[in-house]
Amino acid sequence: MTTAQITVDFAPELRLFVAAAQRAGRSAVRIDGSSTLGHIVESLGVPLTEVGALLVDGRPVDSAHLPADGEAVSVRAVVRPQHIAEPLRFLLDIHLGTLARRLRLLGIDAAYEKPDIGDAALATRSALEHRILLSRDRGLLRRREIFAGAYIYSHRPTEQLDDVLSRFAPPLAPWTRCTACNGFLRVTDKQTLRGQLPDDTERTYEAFAQCVDCGRTYWKGAHHASLDAIVTHAVRNFGT
Repeated sequence: MTTAQITVDFAPELRLFVAAAQRAGRSAVRIDGSSTLGHIVESLGVPLTEVGALLVDGRPVDSAHLPADGEAVSVRAVVRPQHIAEPLRFLLDIHLGTLARRLRLLGIDAAYEKPDIGDAALATRSALEHRILLSRDRGLLRRREIFAGAYIYSHRPTEQLDDVLSRFAPPLAPWTRCTACNGFLRVTDKQTLRGQLPDDTERTYEAFAQCVDCGRTYWKGAHHASLDAIVTHAVRNFGT
């Protein structure tokens, strides 16, 4: 049995992923001489989507590095905002429906599959459409075929939205996407919608928008104040 080992320390932001033995600072990890550093980091619980720089004895290496006995490894977190050399497009798993709707509210391209299409299909769509896969499932984020991914750290939608906006700094265009299907909205009028609206809505409201894909109609109804609060917070804190 090999006695070769390295020492590893994780950035504070990554310590929630690892066992208690790796949370206090630098700890010893056995190596087999054939596993890459990326494989070792993932085996300790950290998805590579959350890893920024990998340093070995102070020098940067990539995830394919083969560690040698005695090396000291530092695993840094992703630097925010994270640069993606593509138009920012997201794909969310089945558990992030509220986050998907809030991203769409801000005009962000956020695909969401319901019912659940399974991990393999999600990873394939991420790769084919160059979408950043958002999930709280570490196993899903370890799939090699995904284009890019990000772990969603909170189970609270408000914190989830702040997390995505601070990490990727997507351009915001509130009120331009359908929260139901992700299609674009177009401004329309009461005359065009004649007969498609409830009588009280037709009498009470003058400004409308309609999705060009699914046909859903929007107006400033009872829930507008709560939605506007989400938009105002996002634009104030993350708008450019």
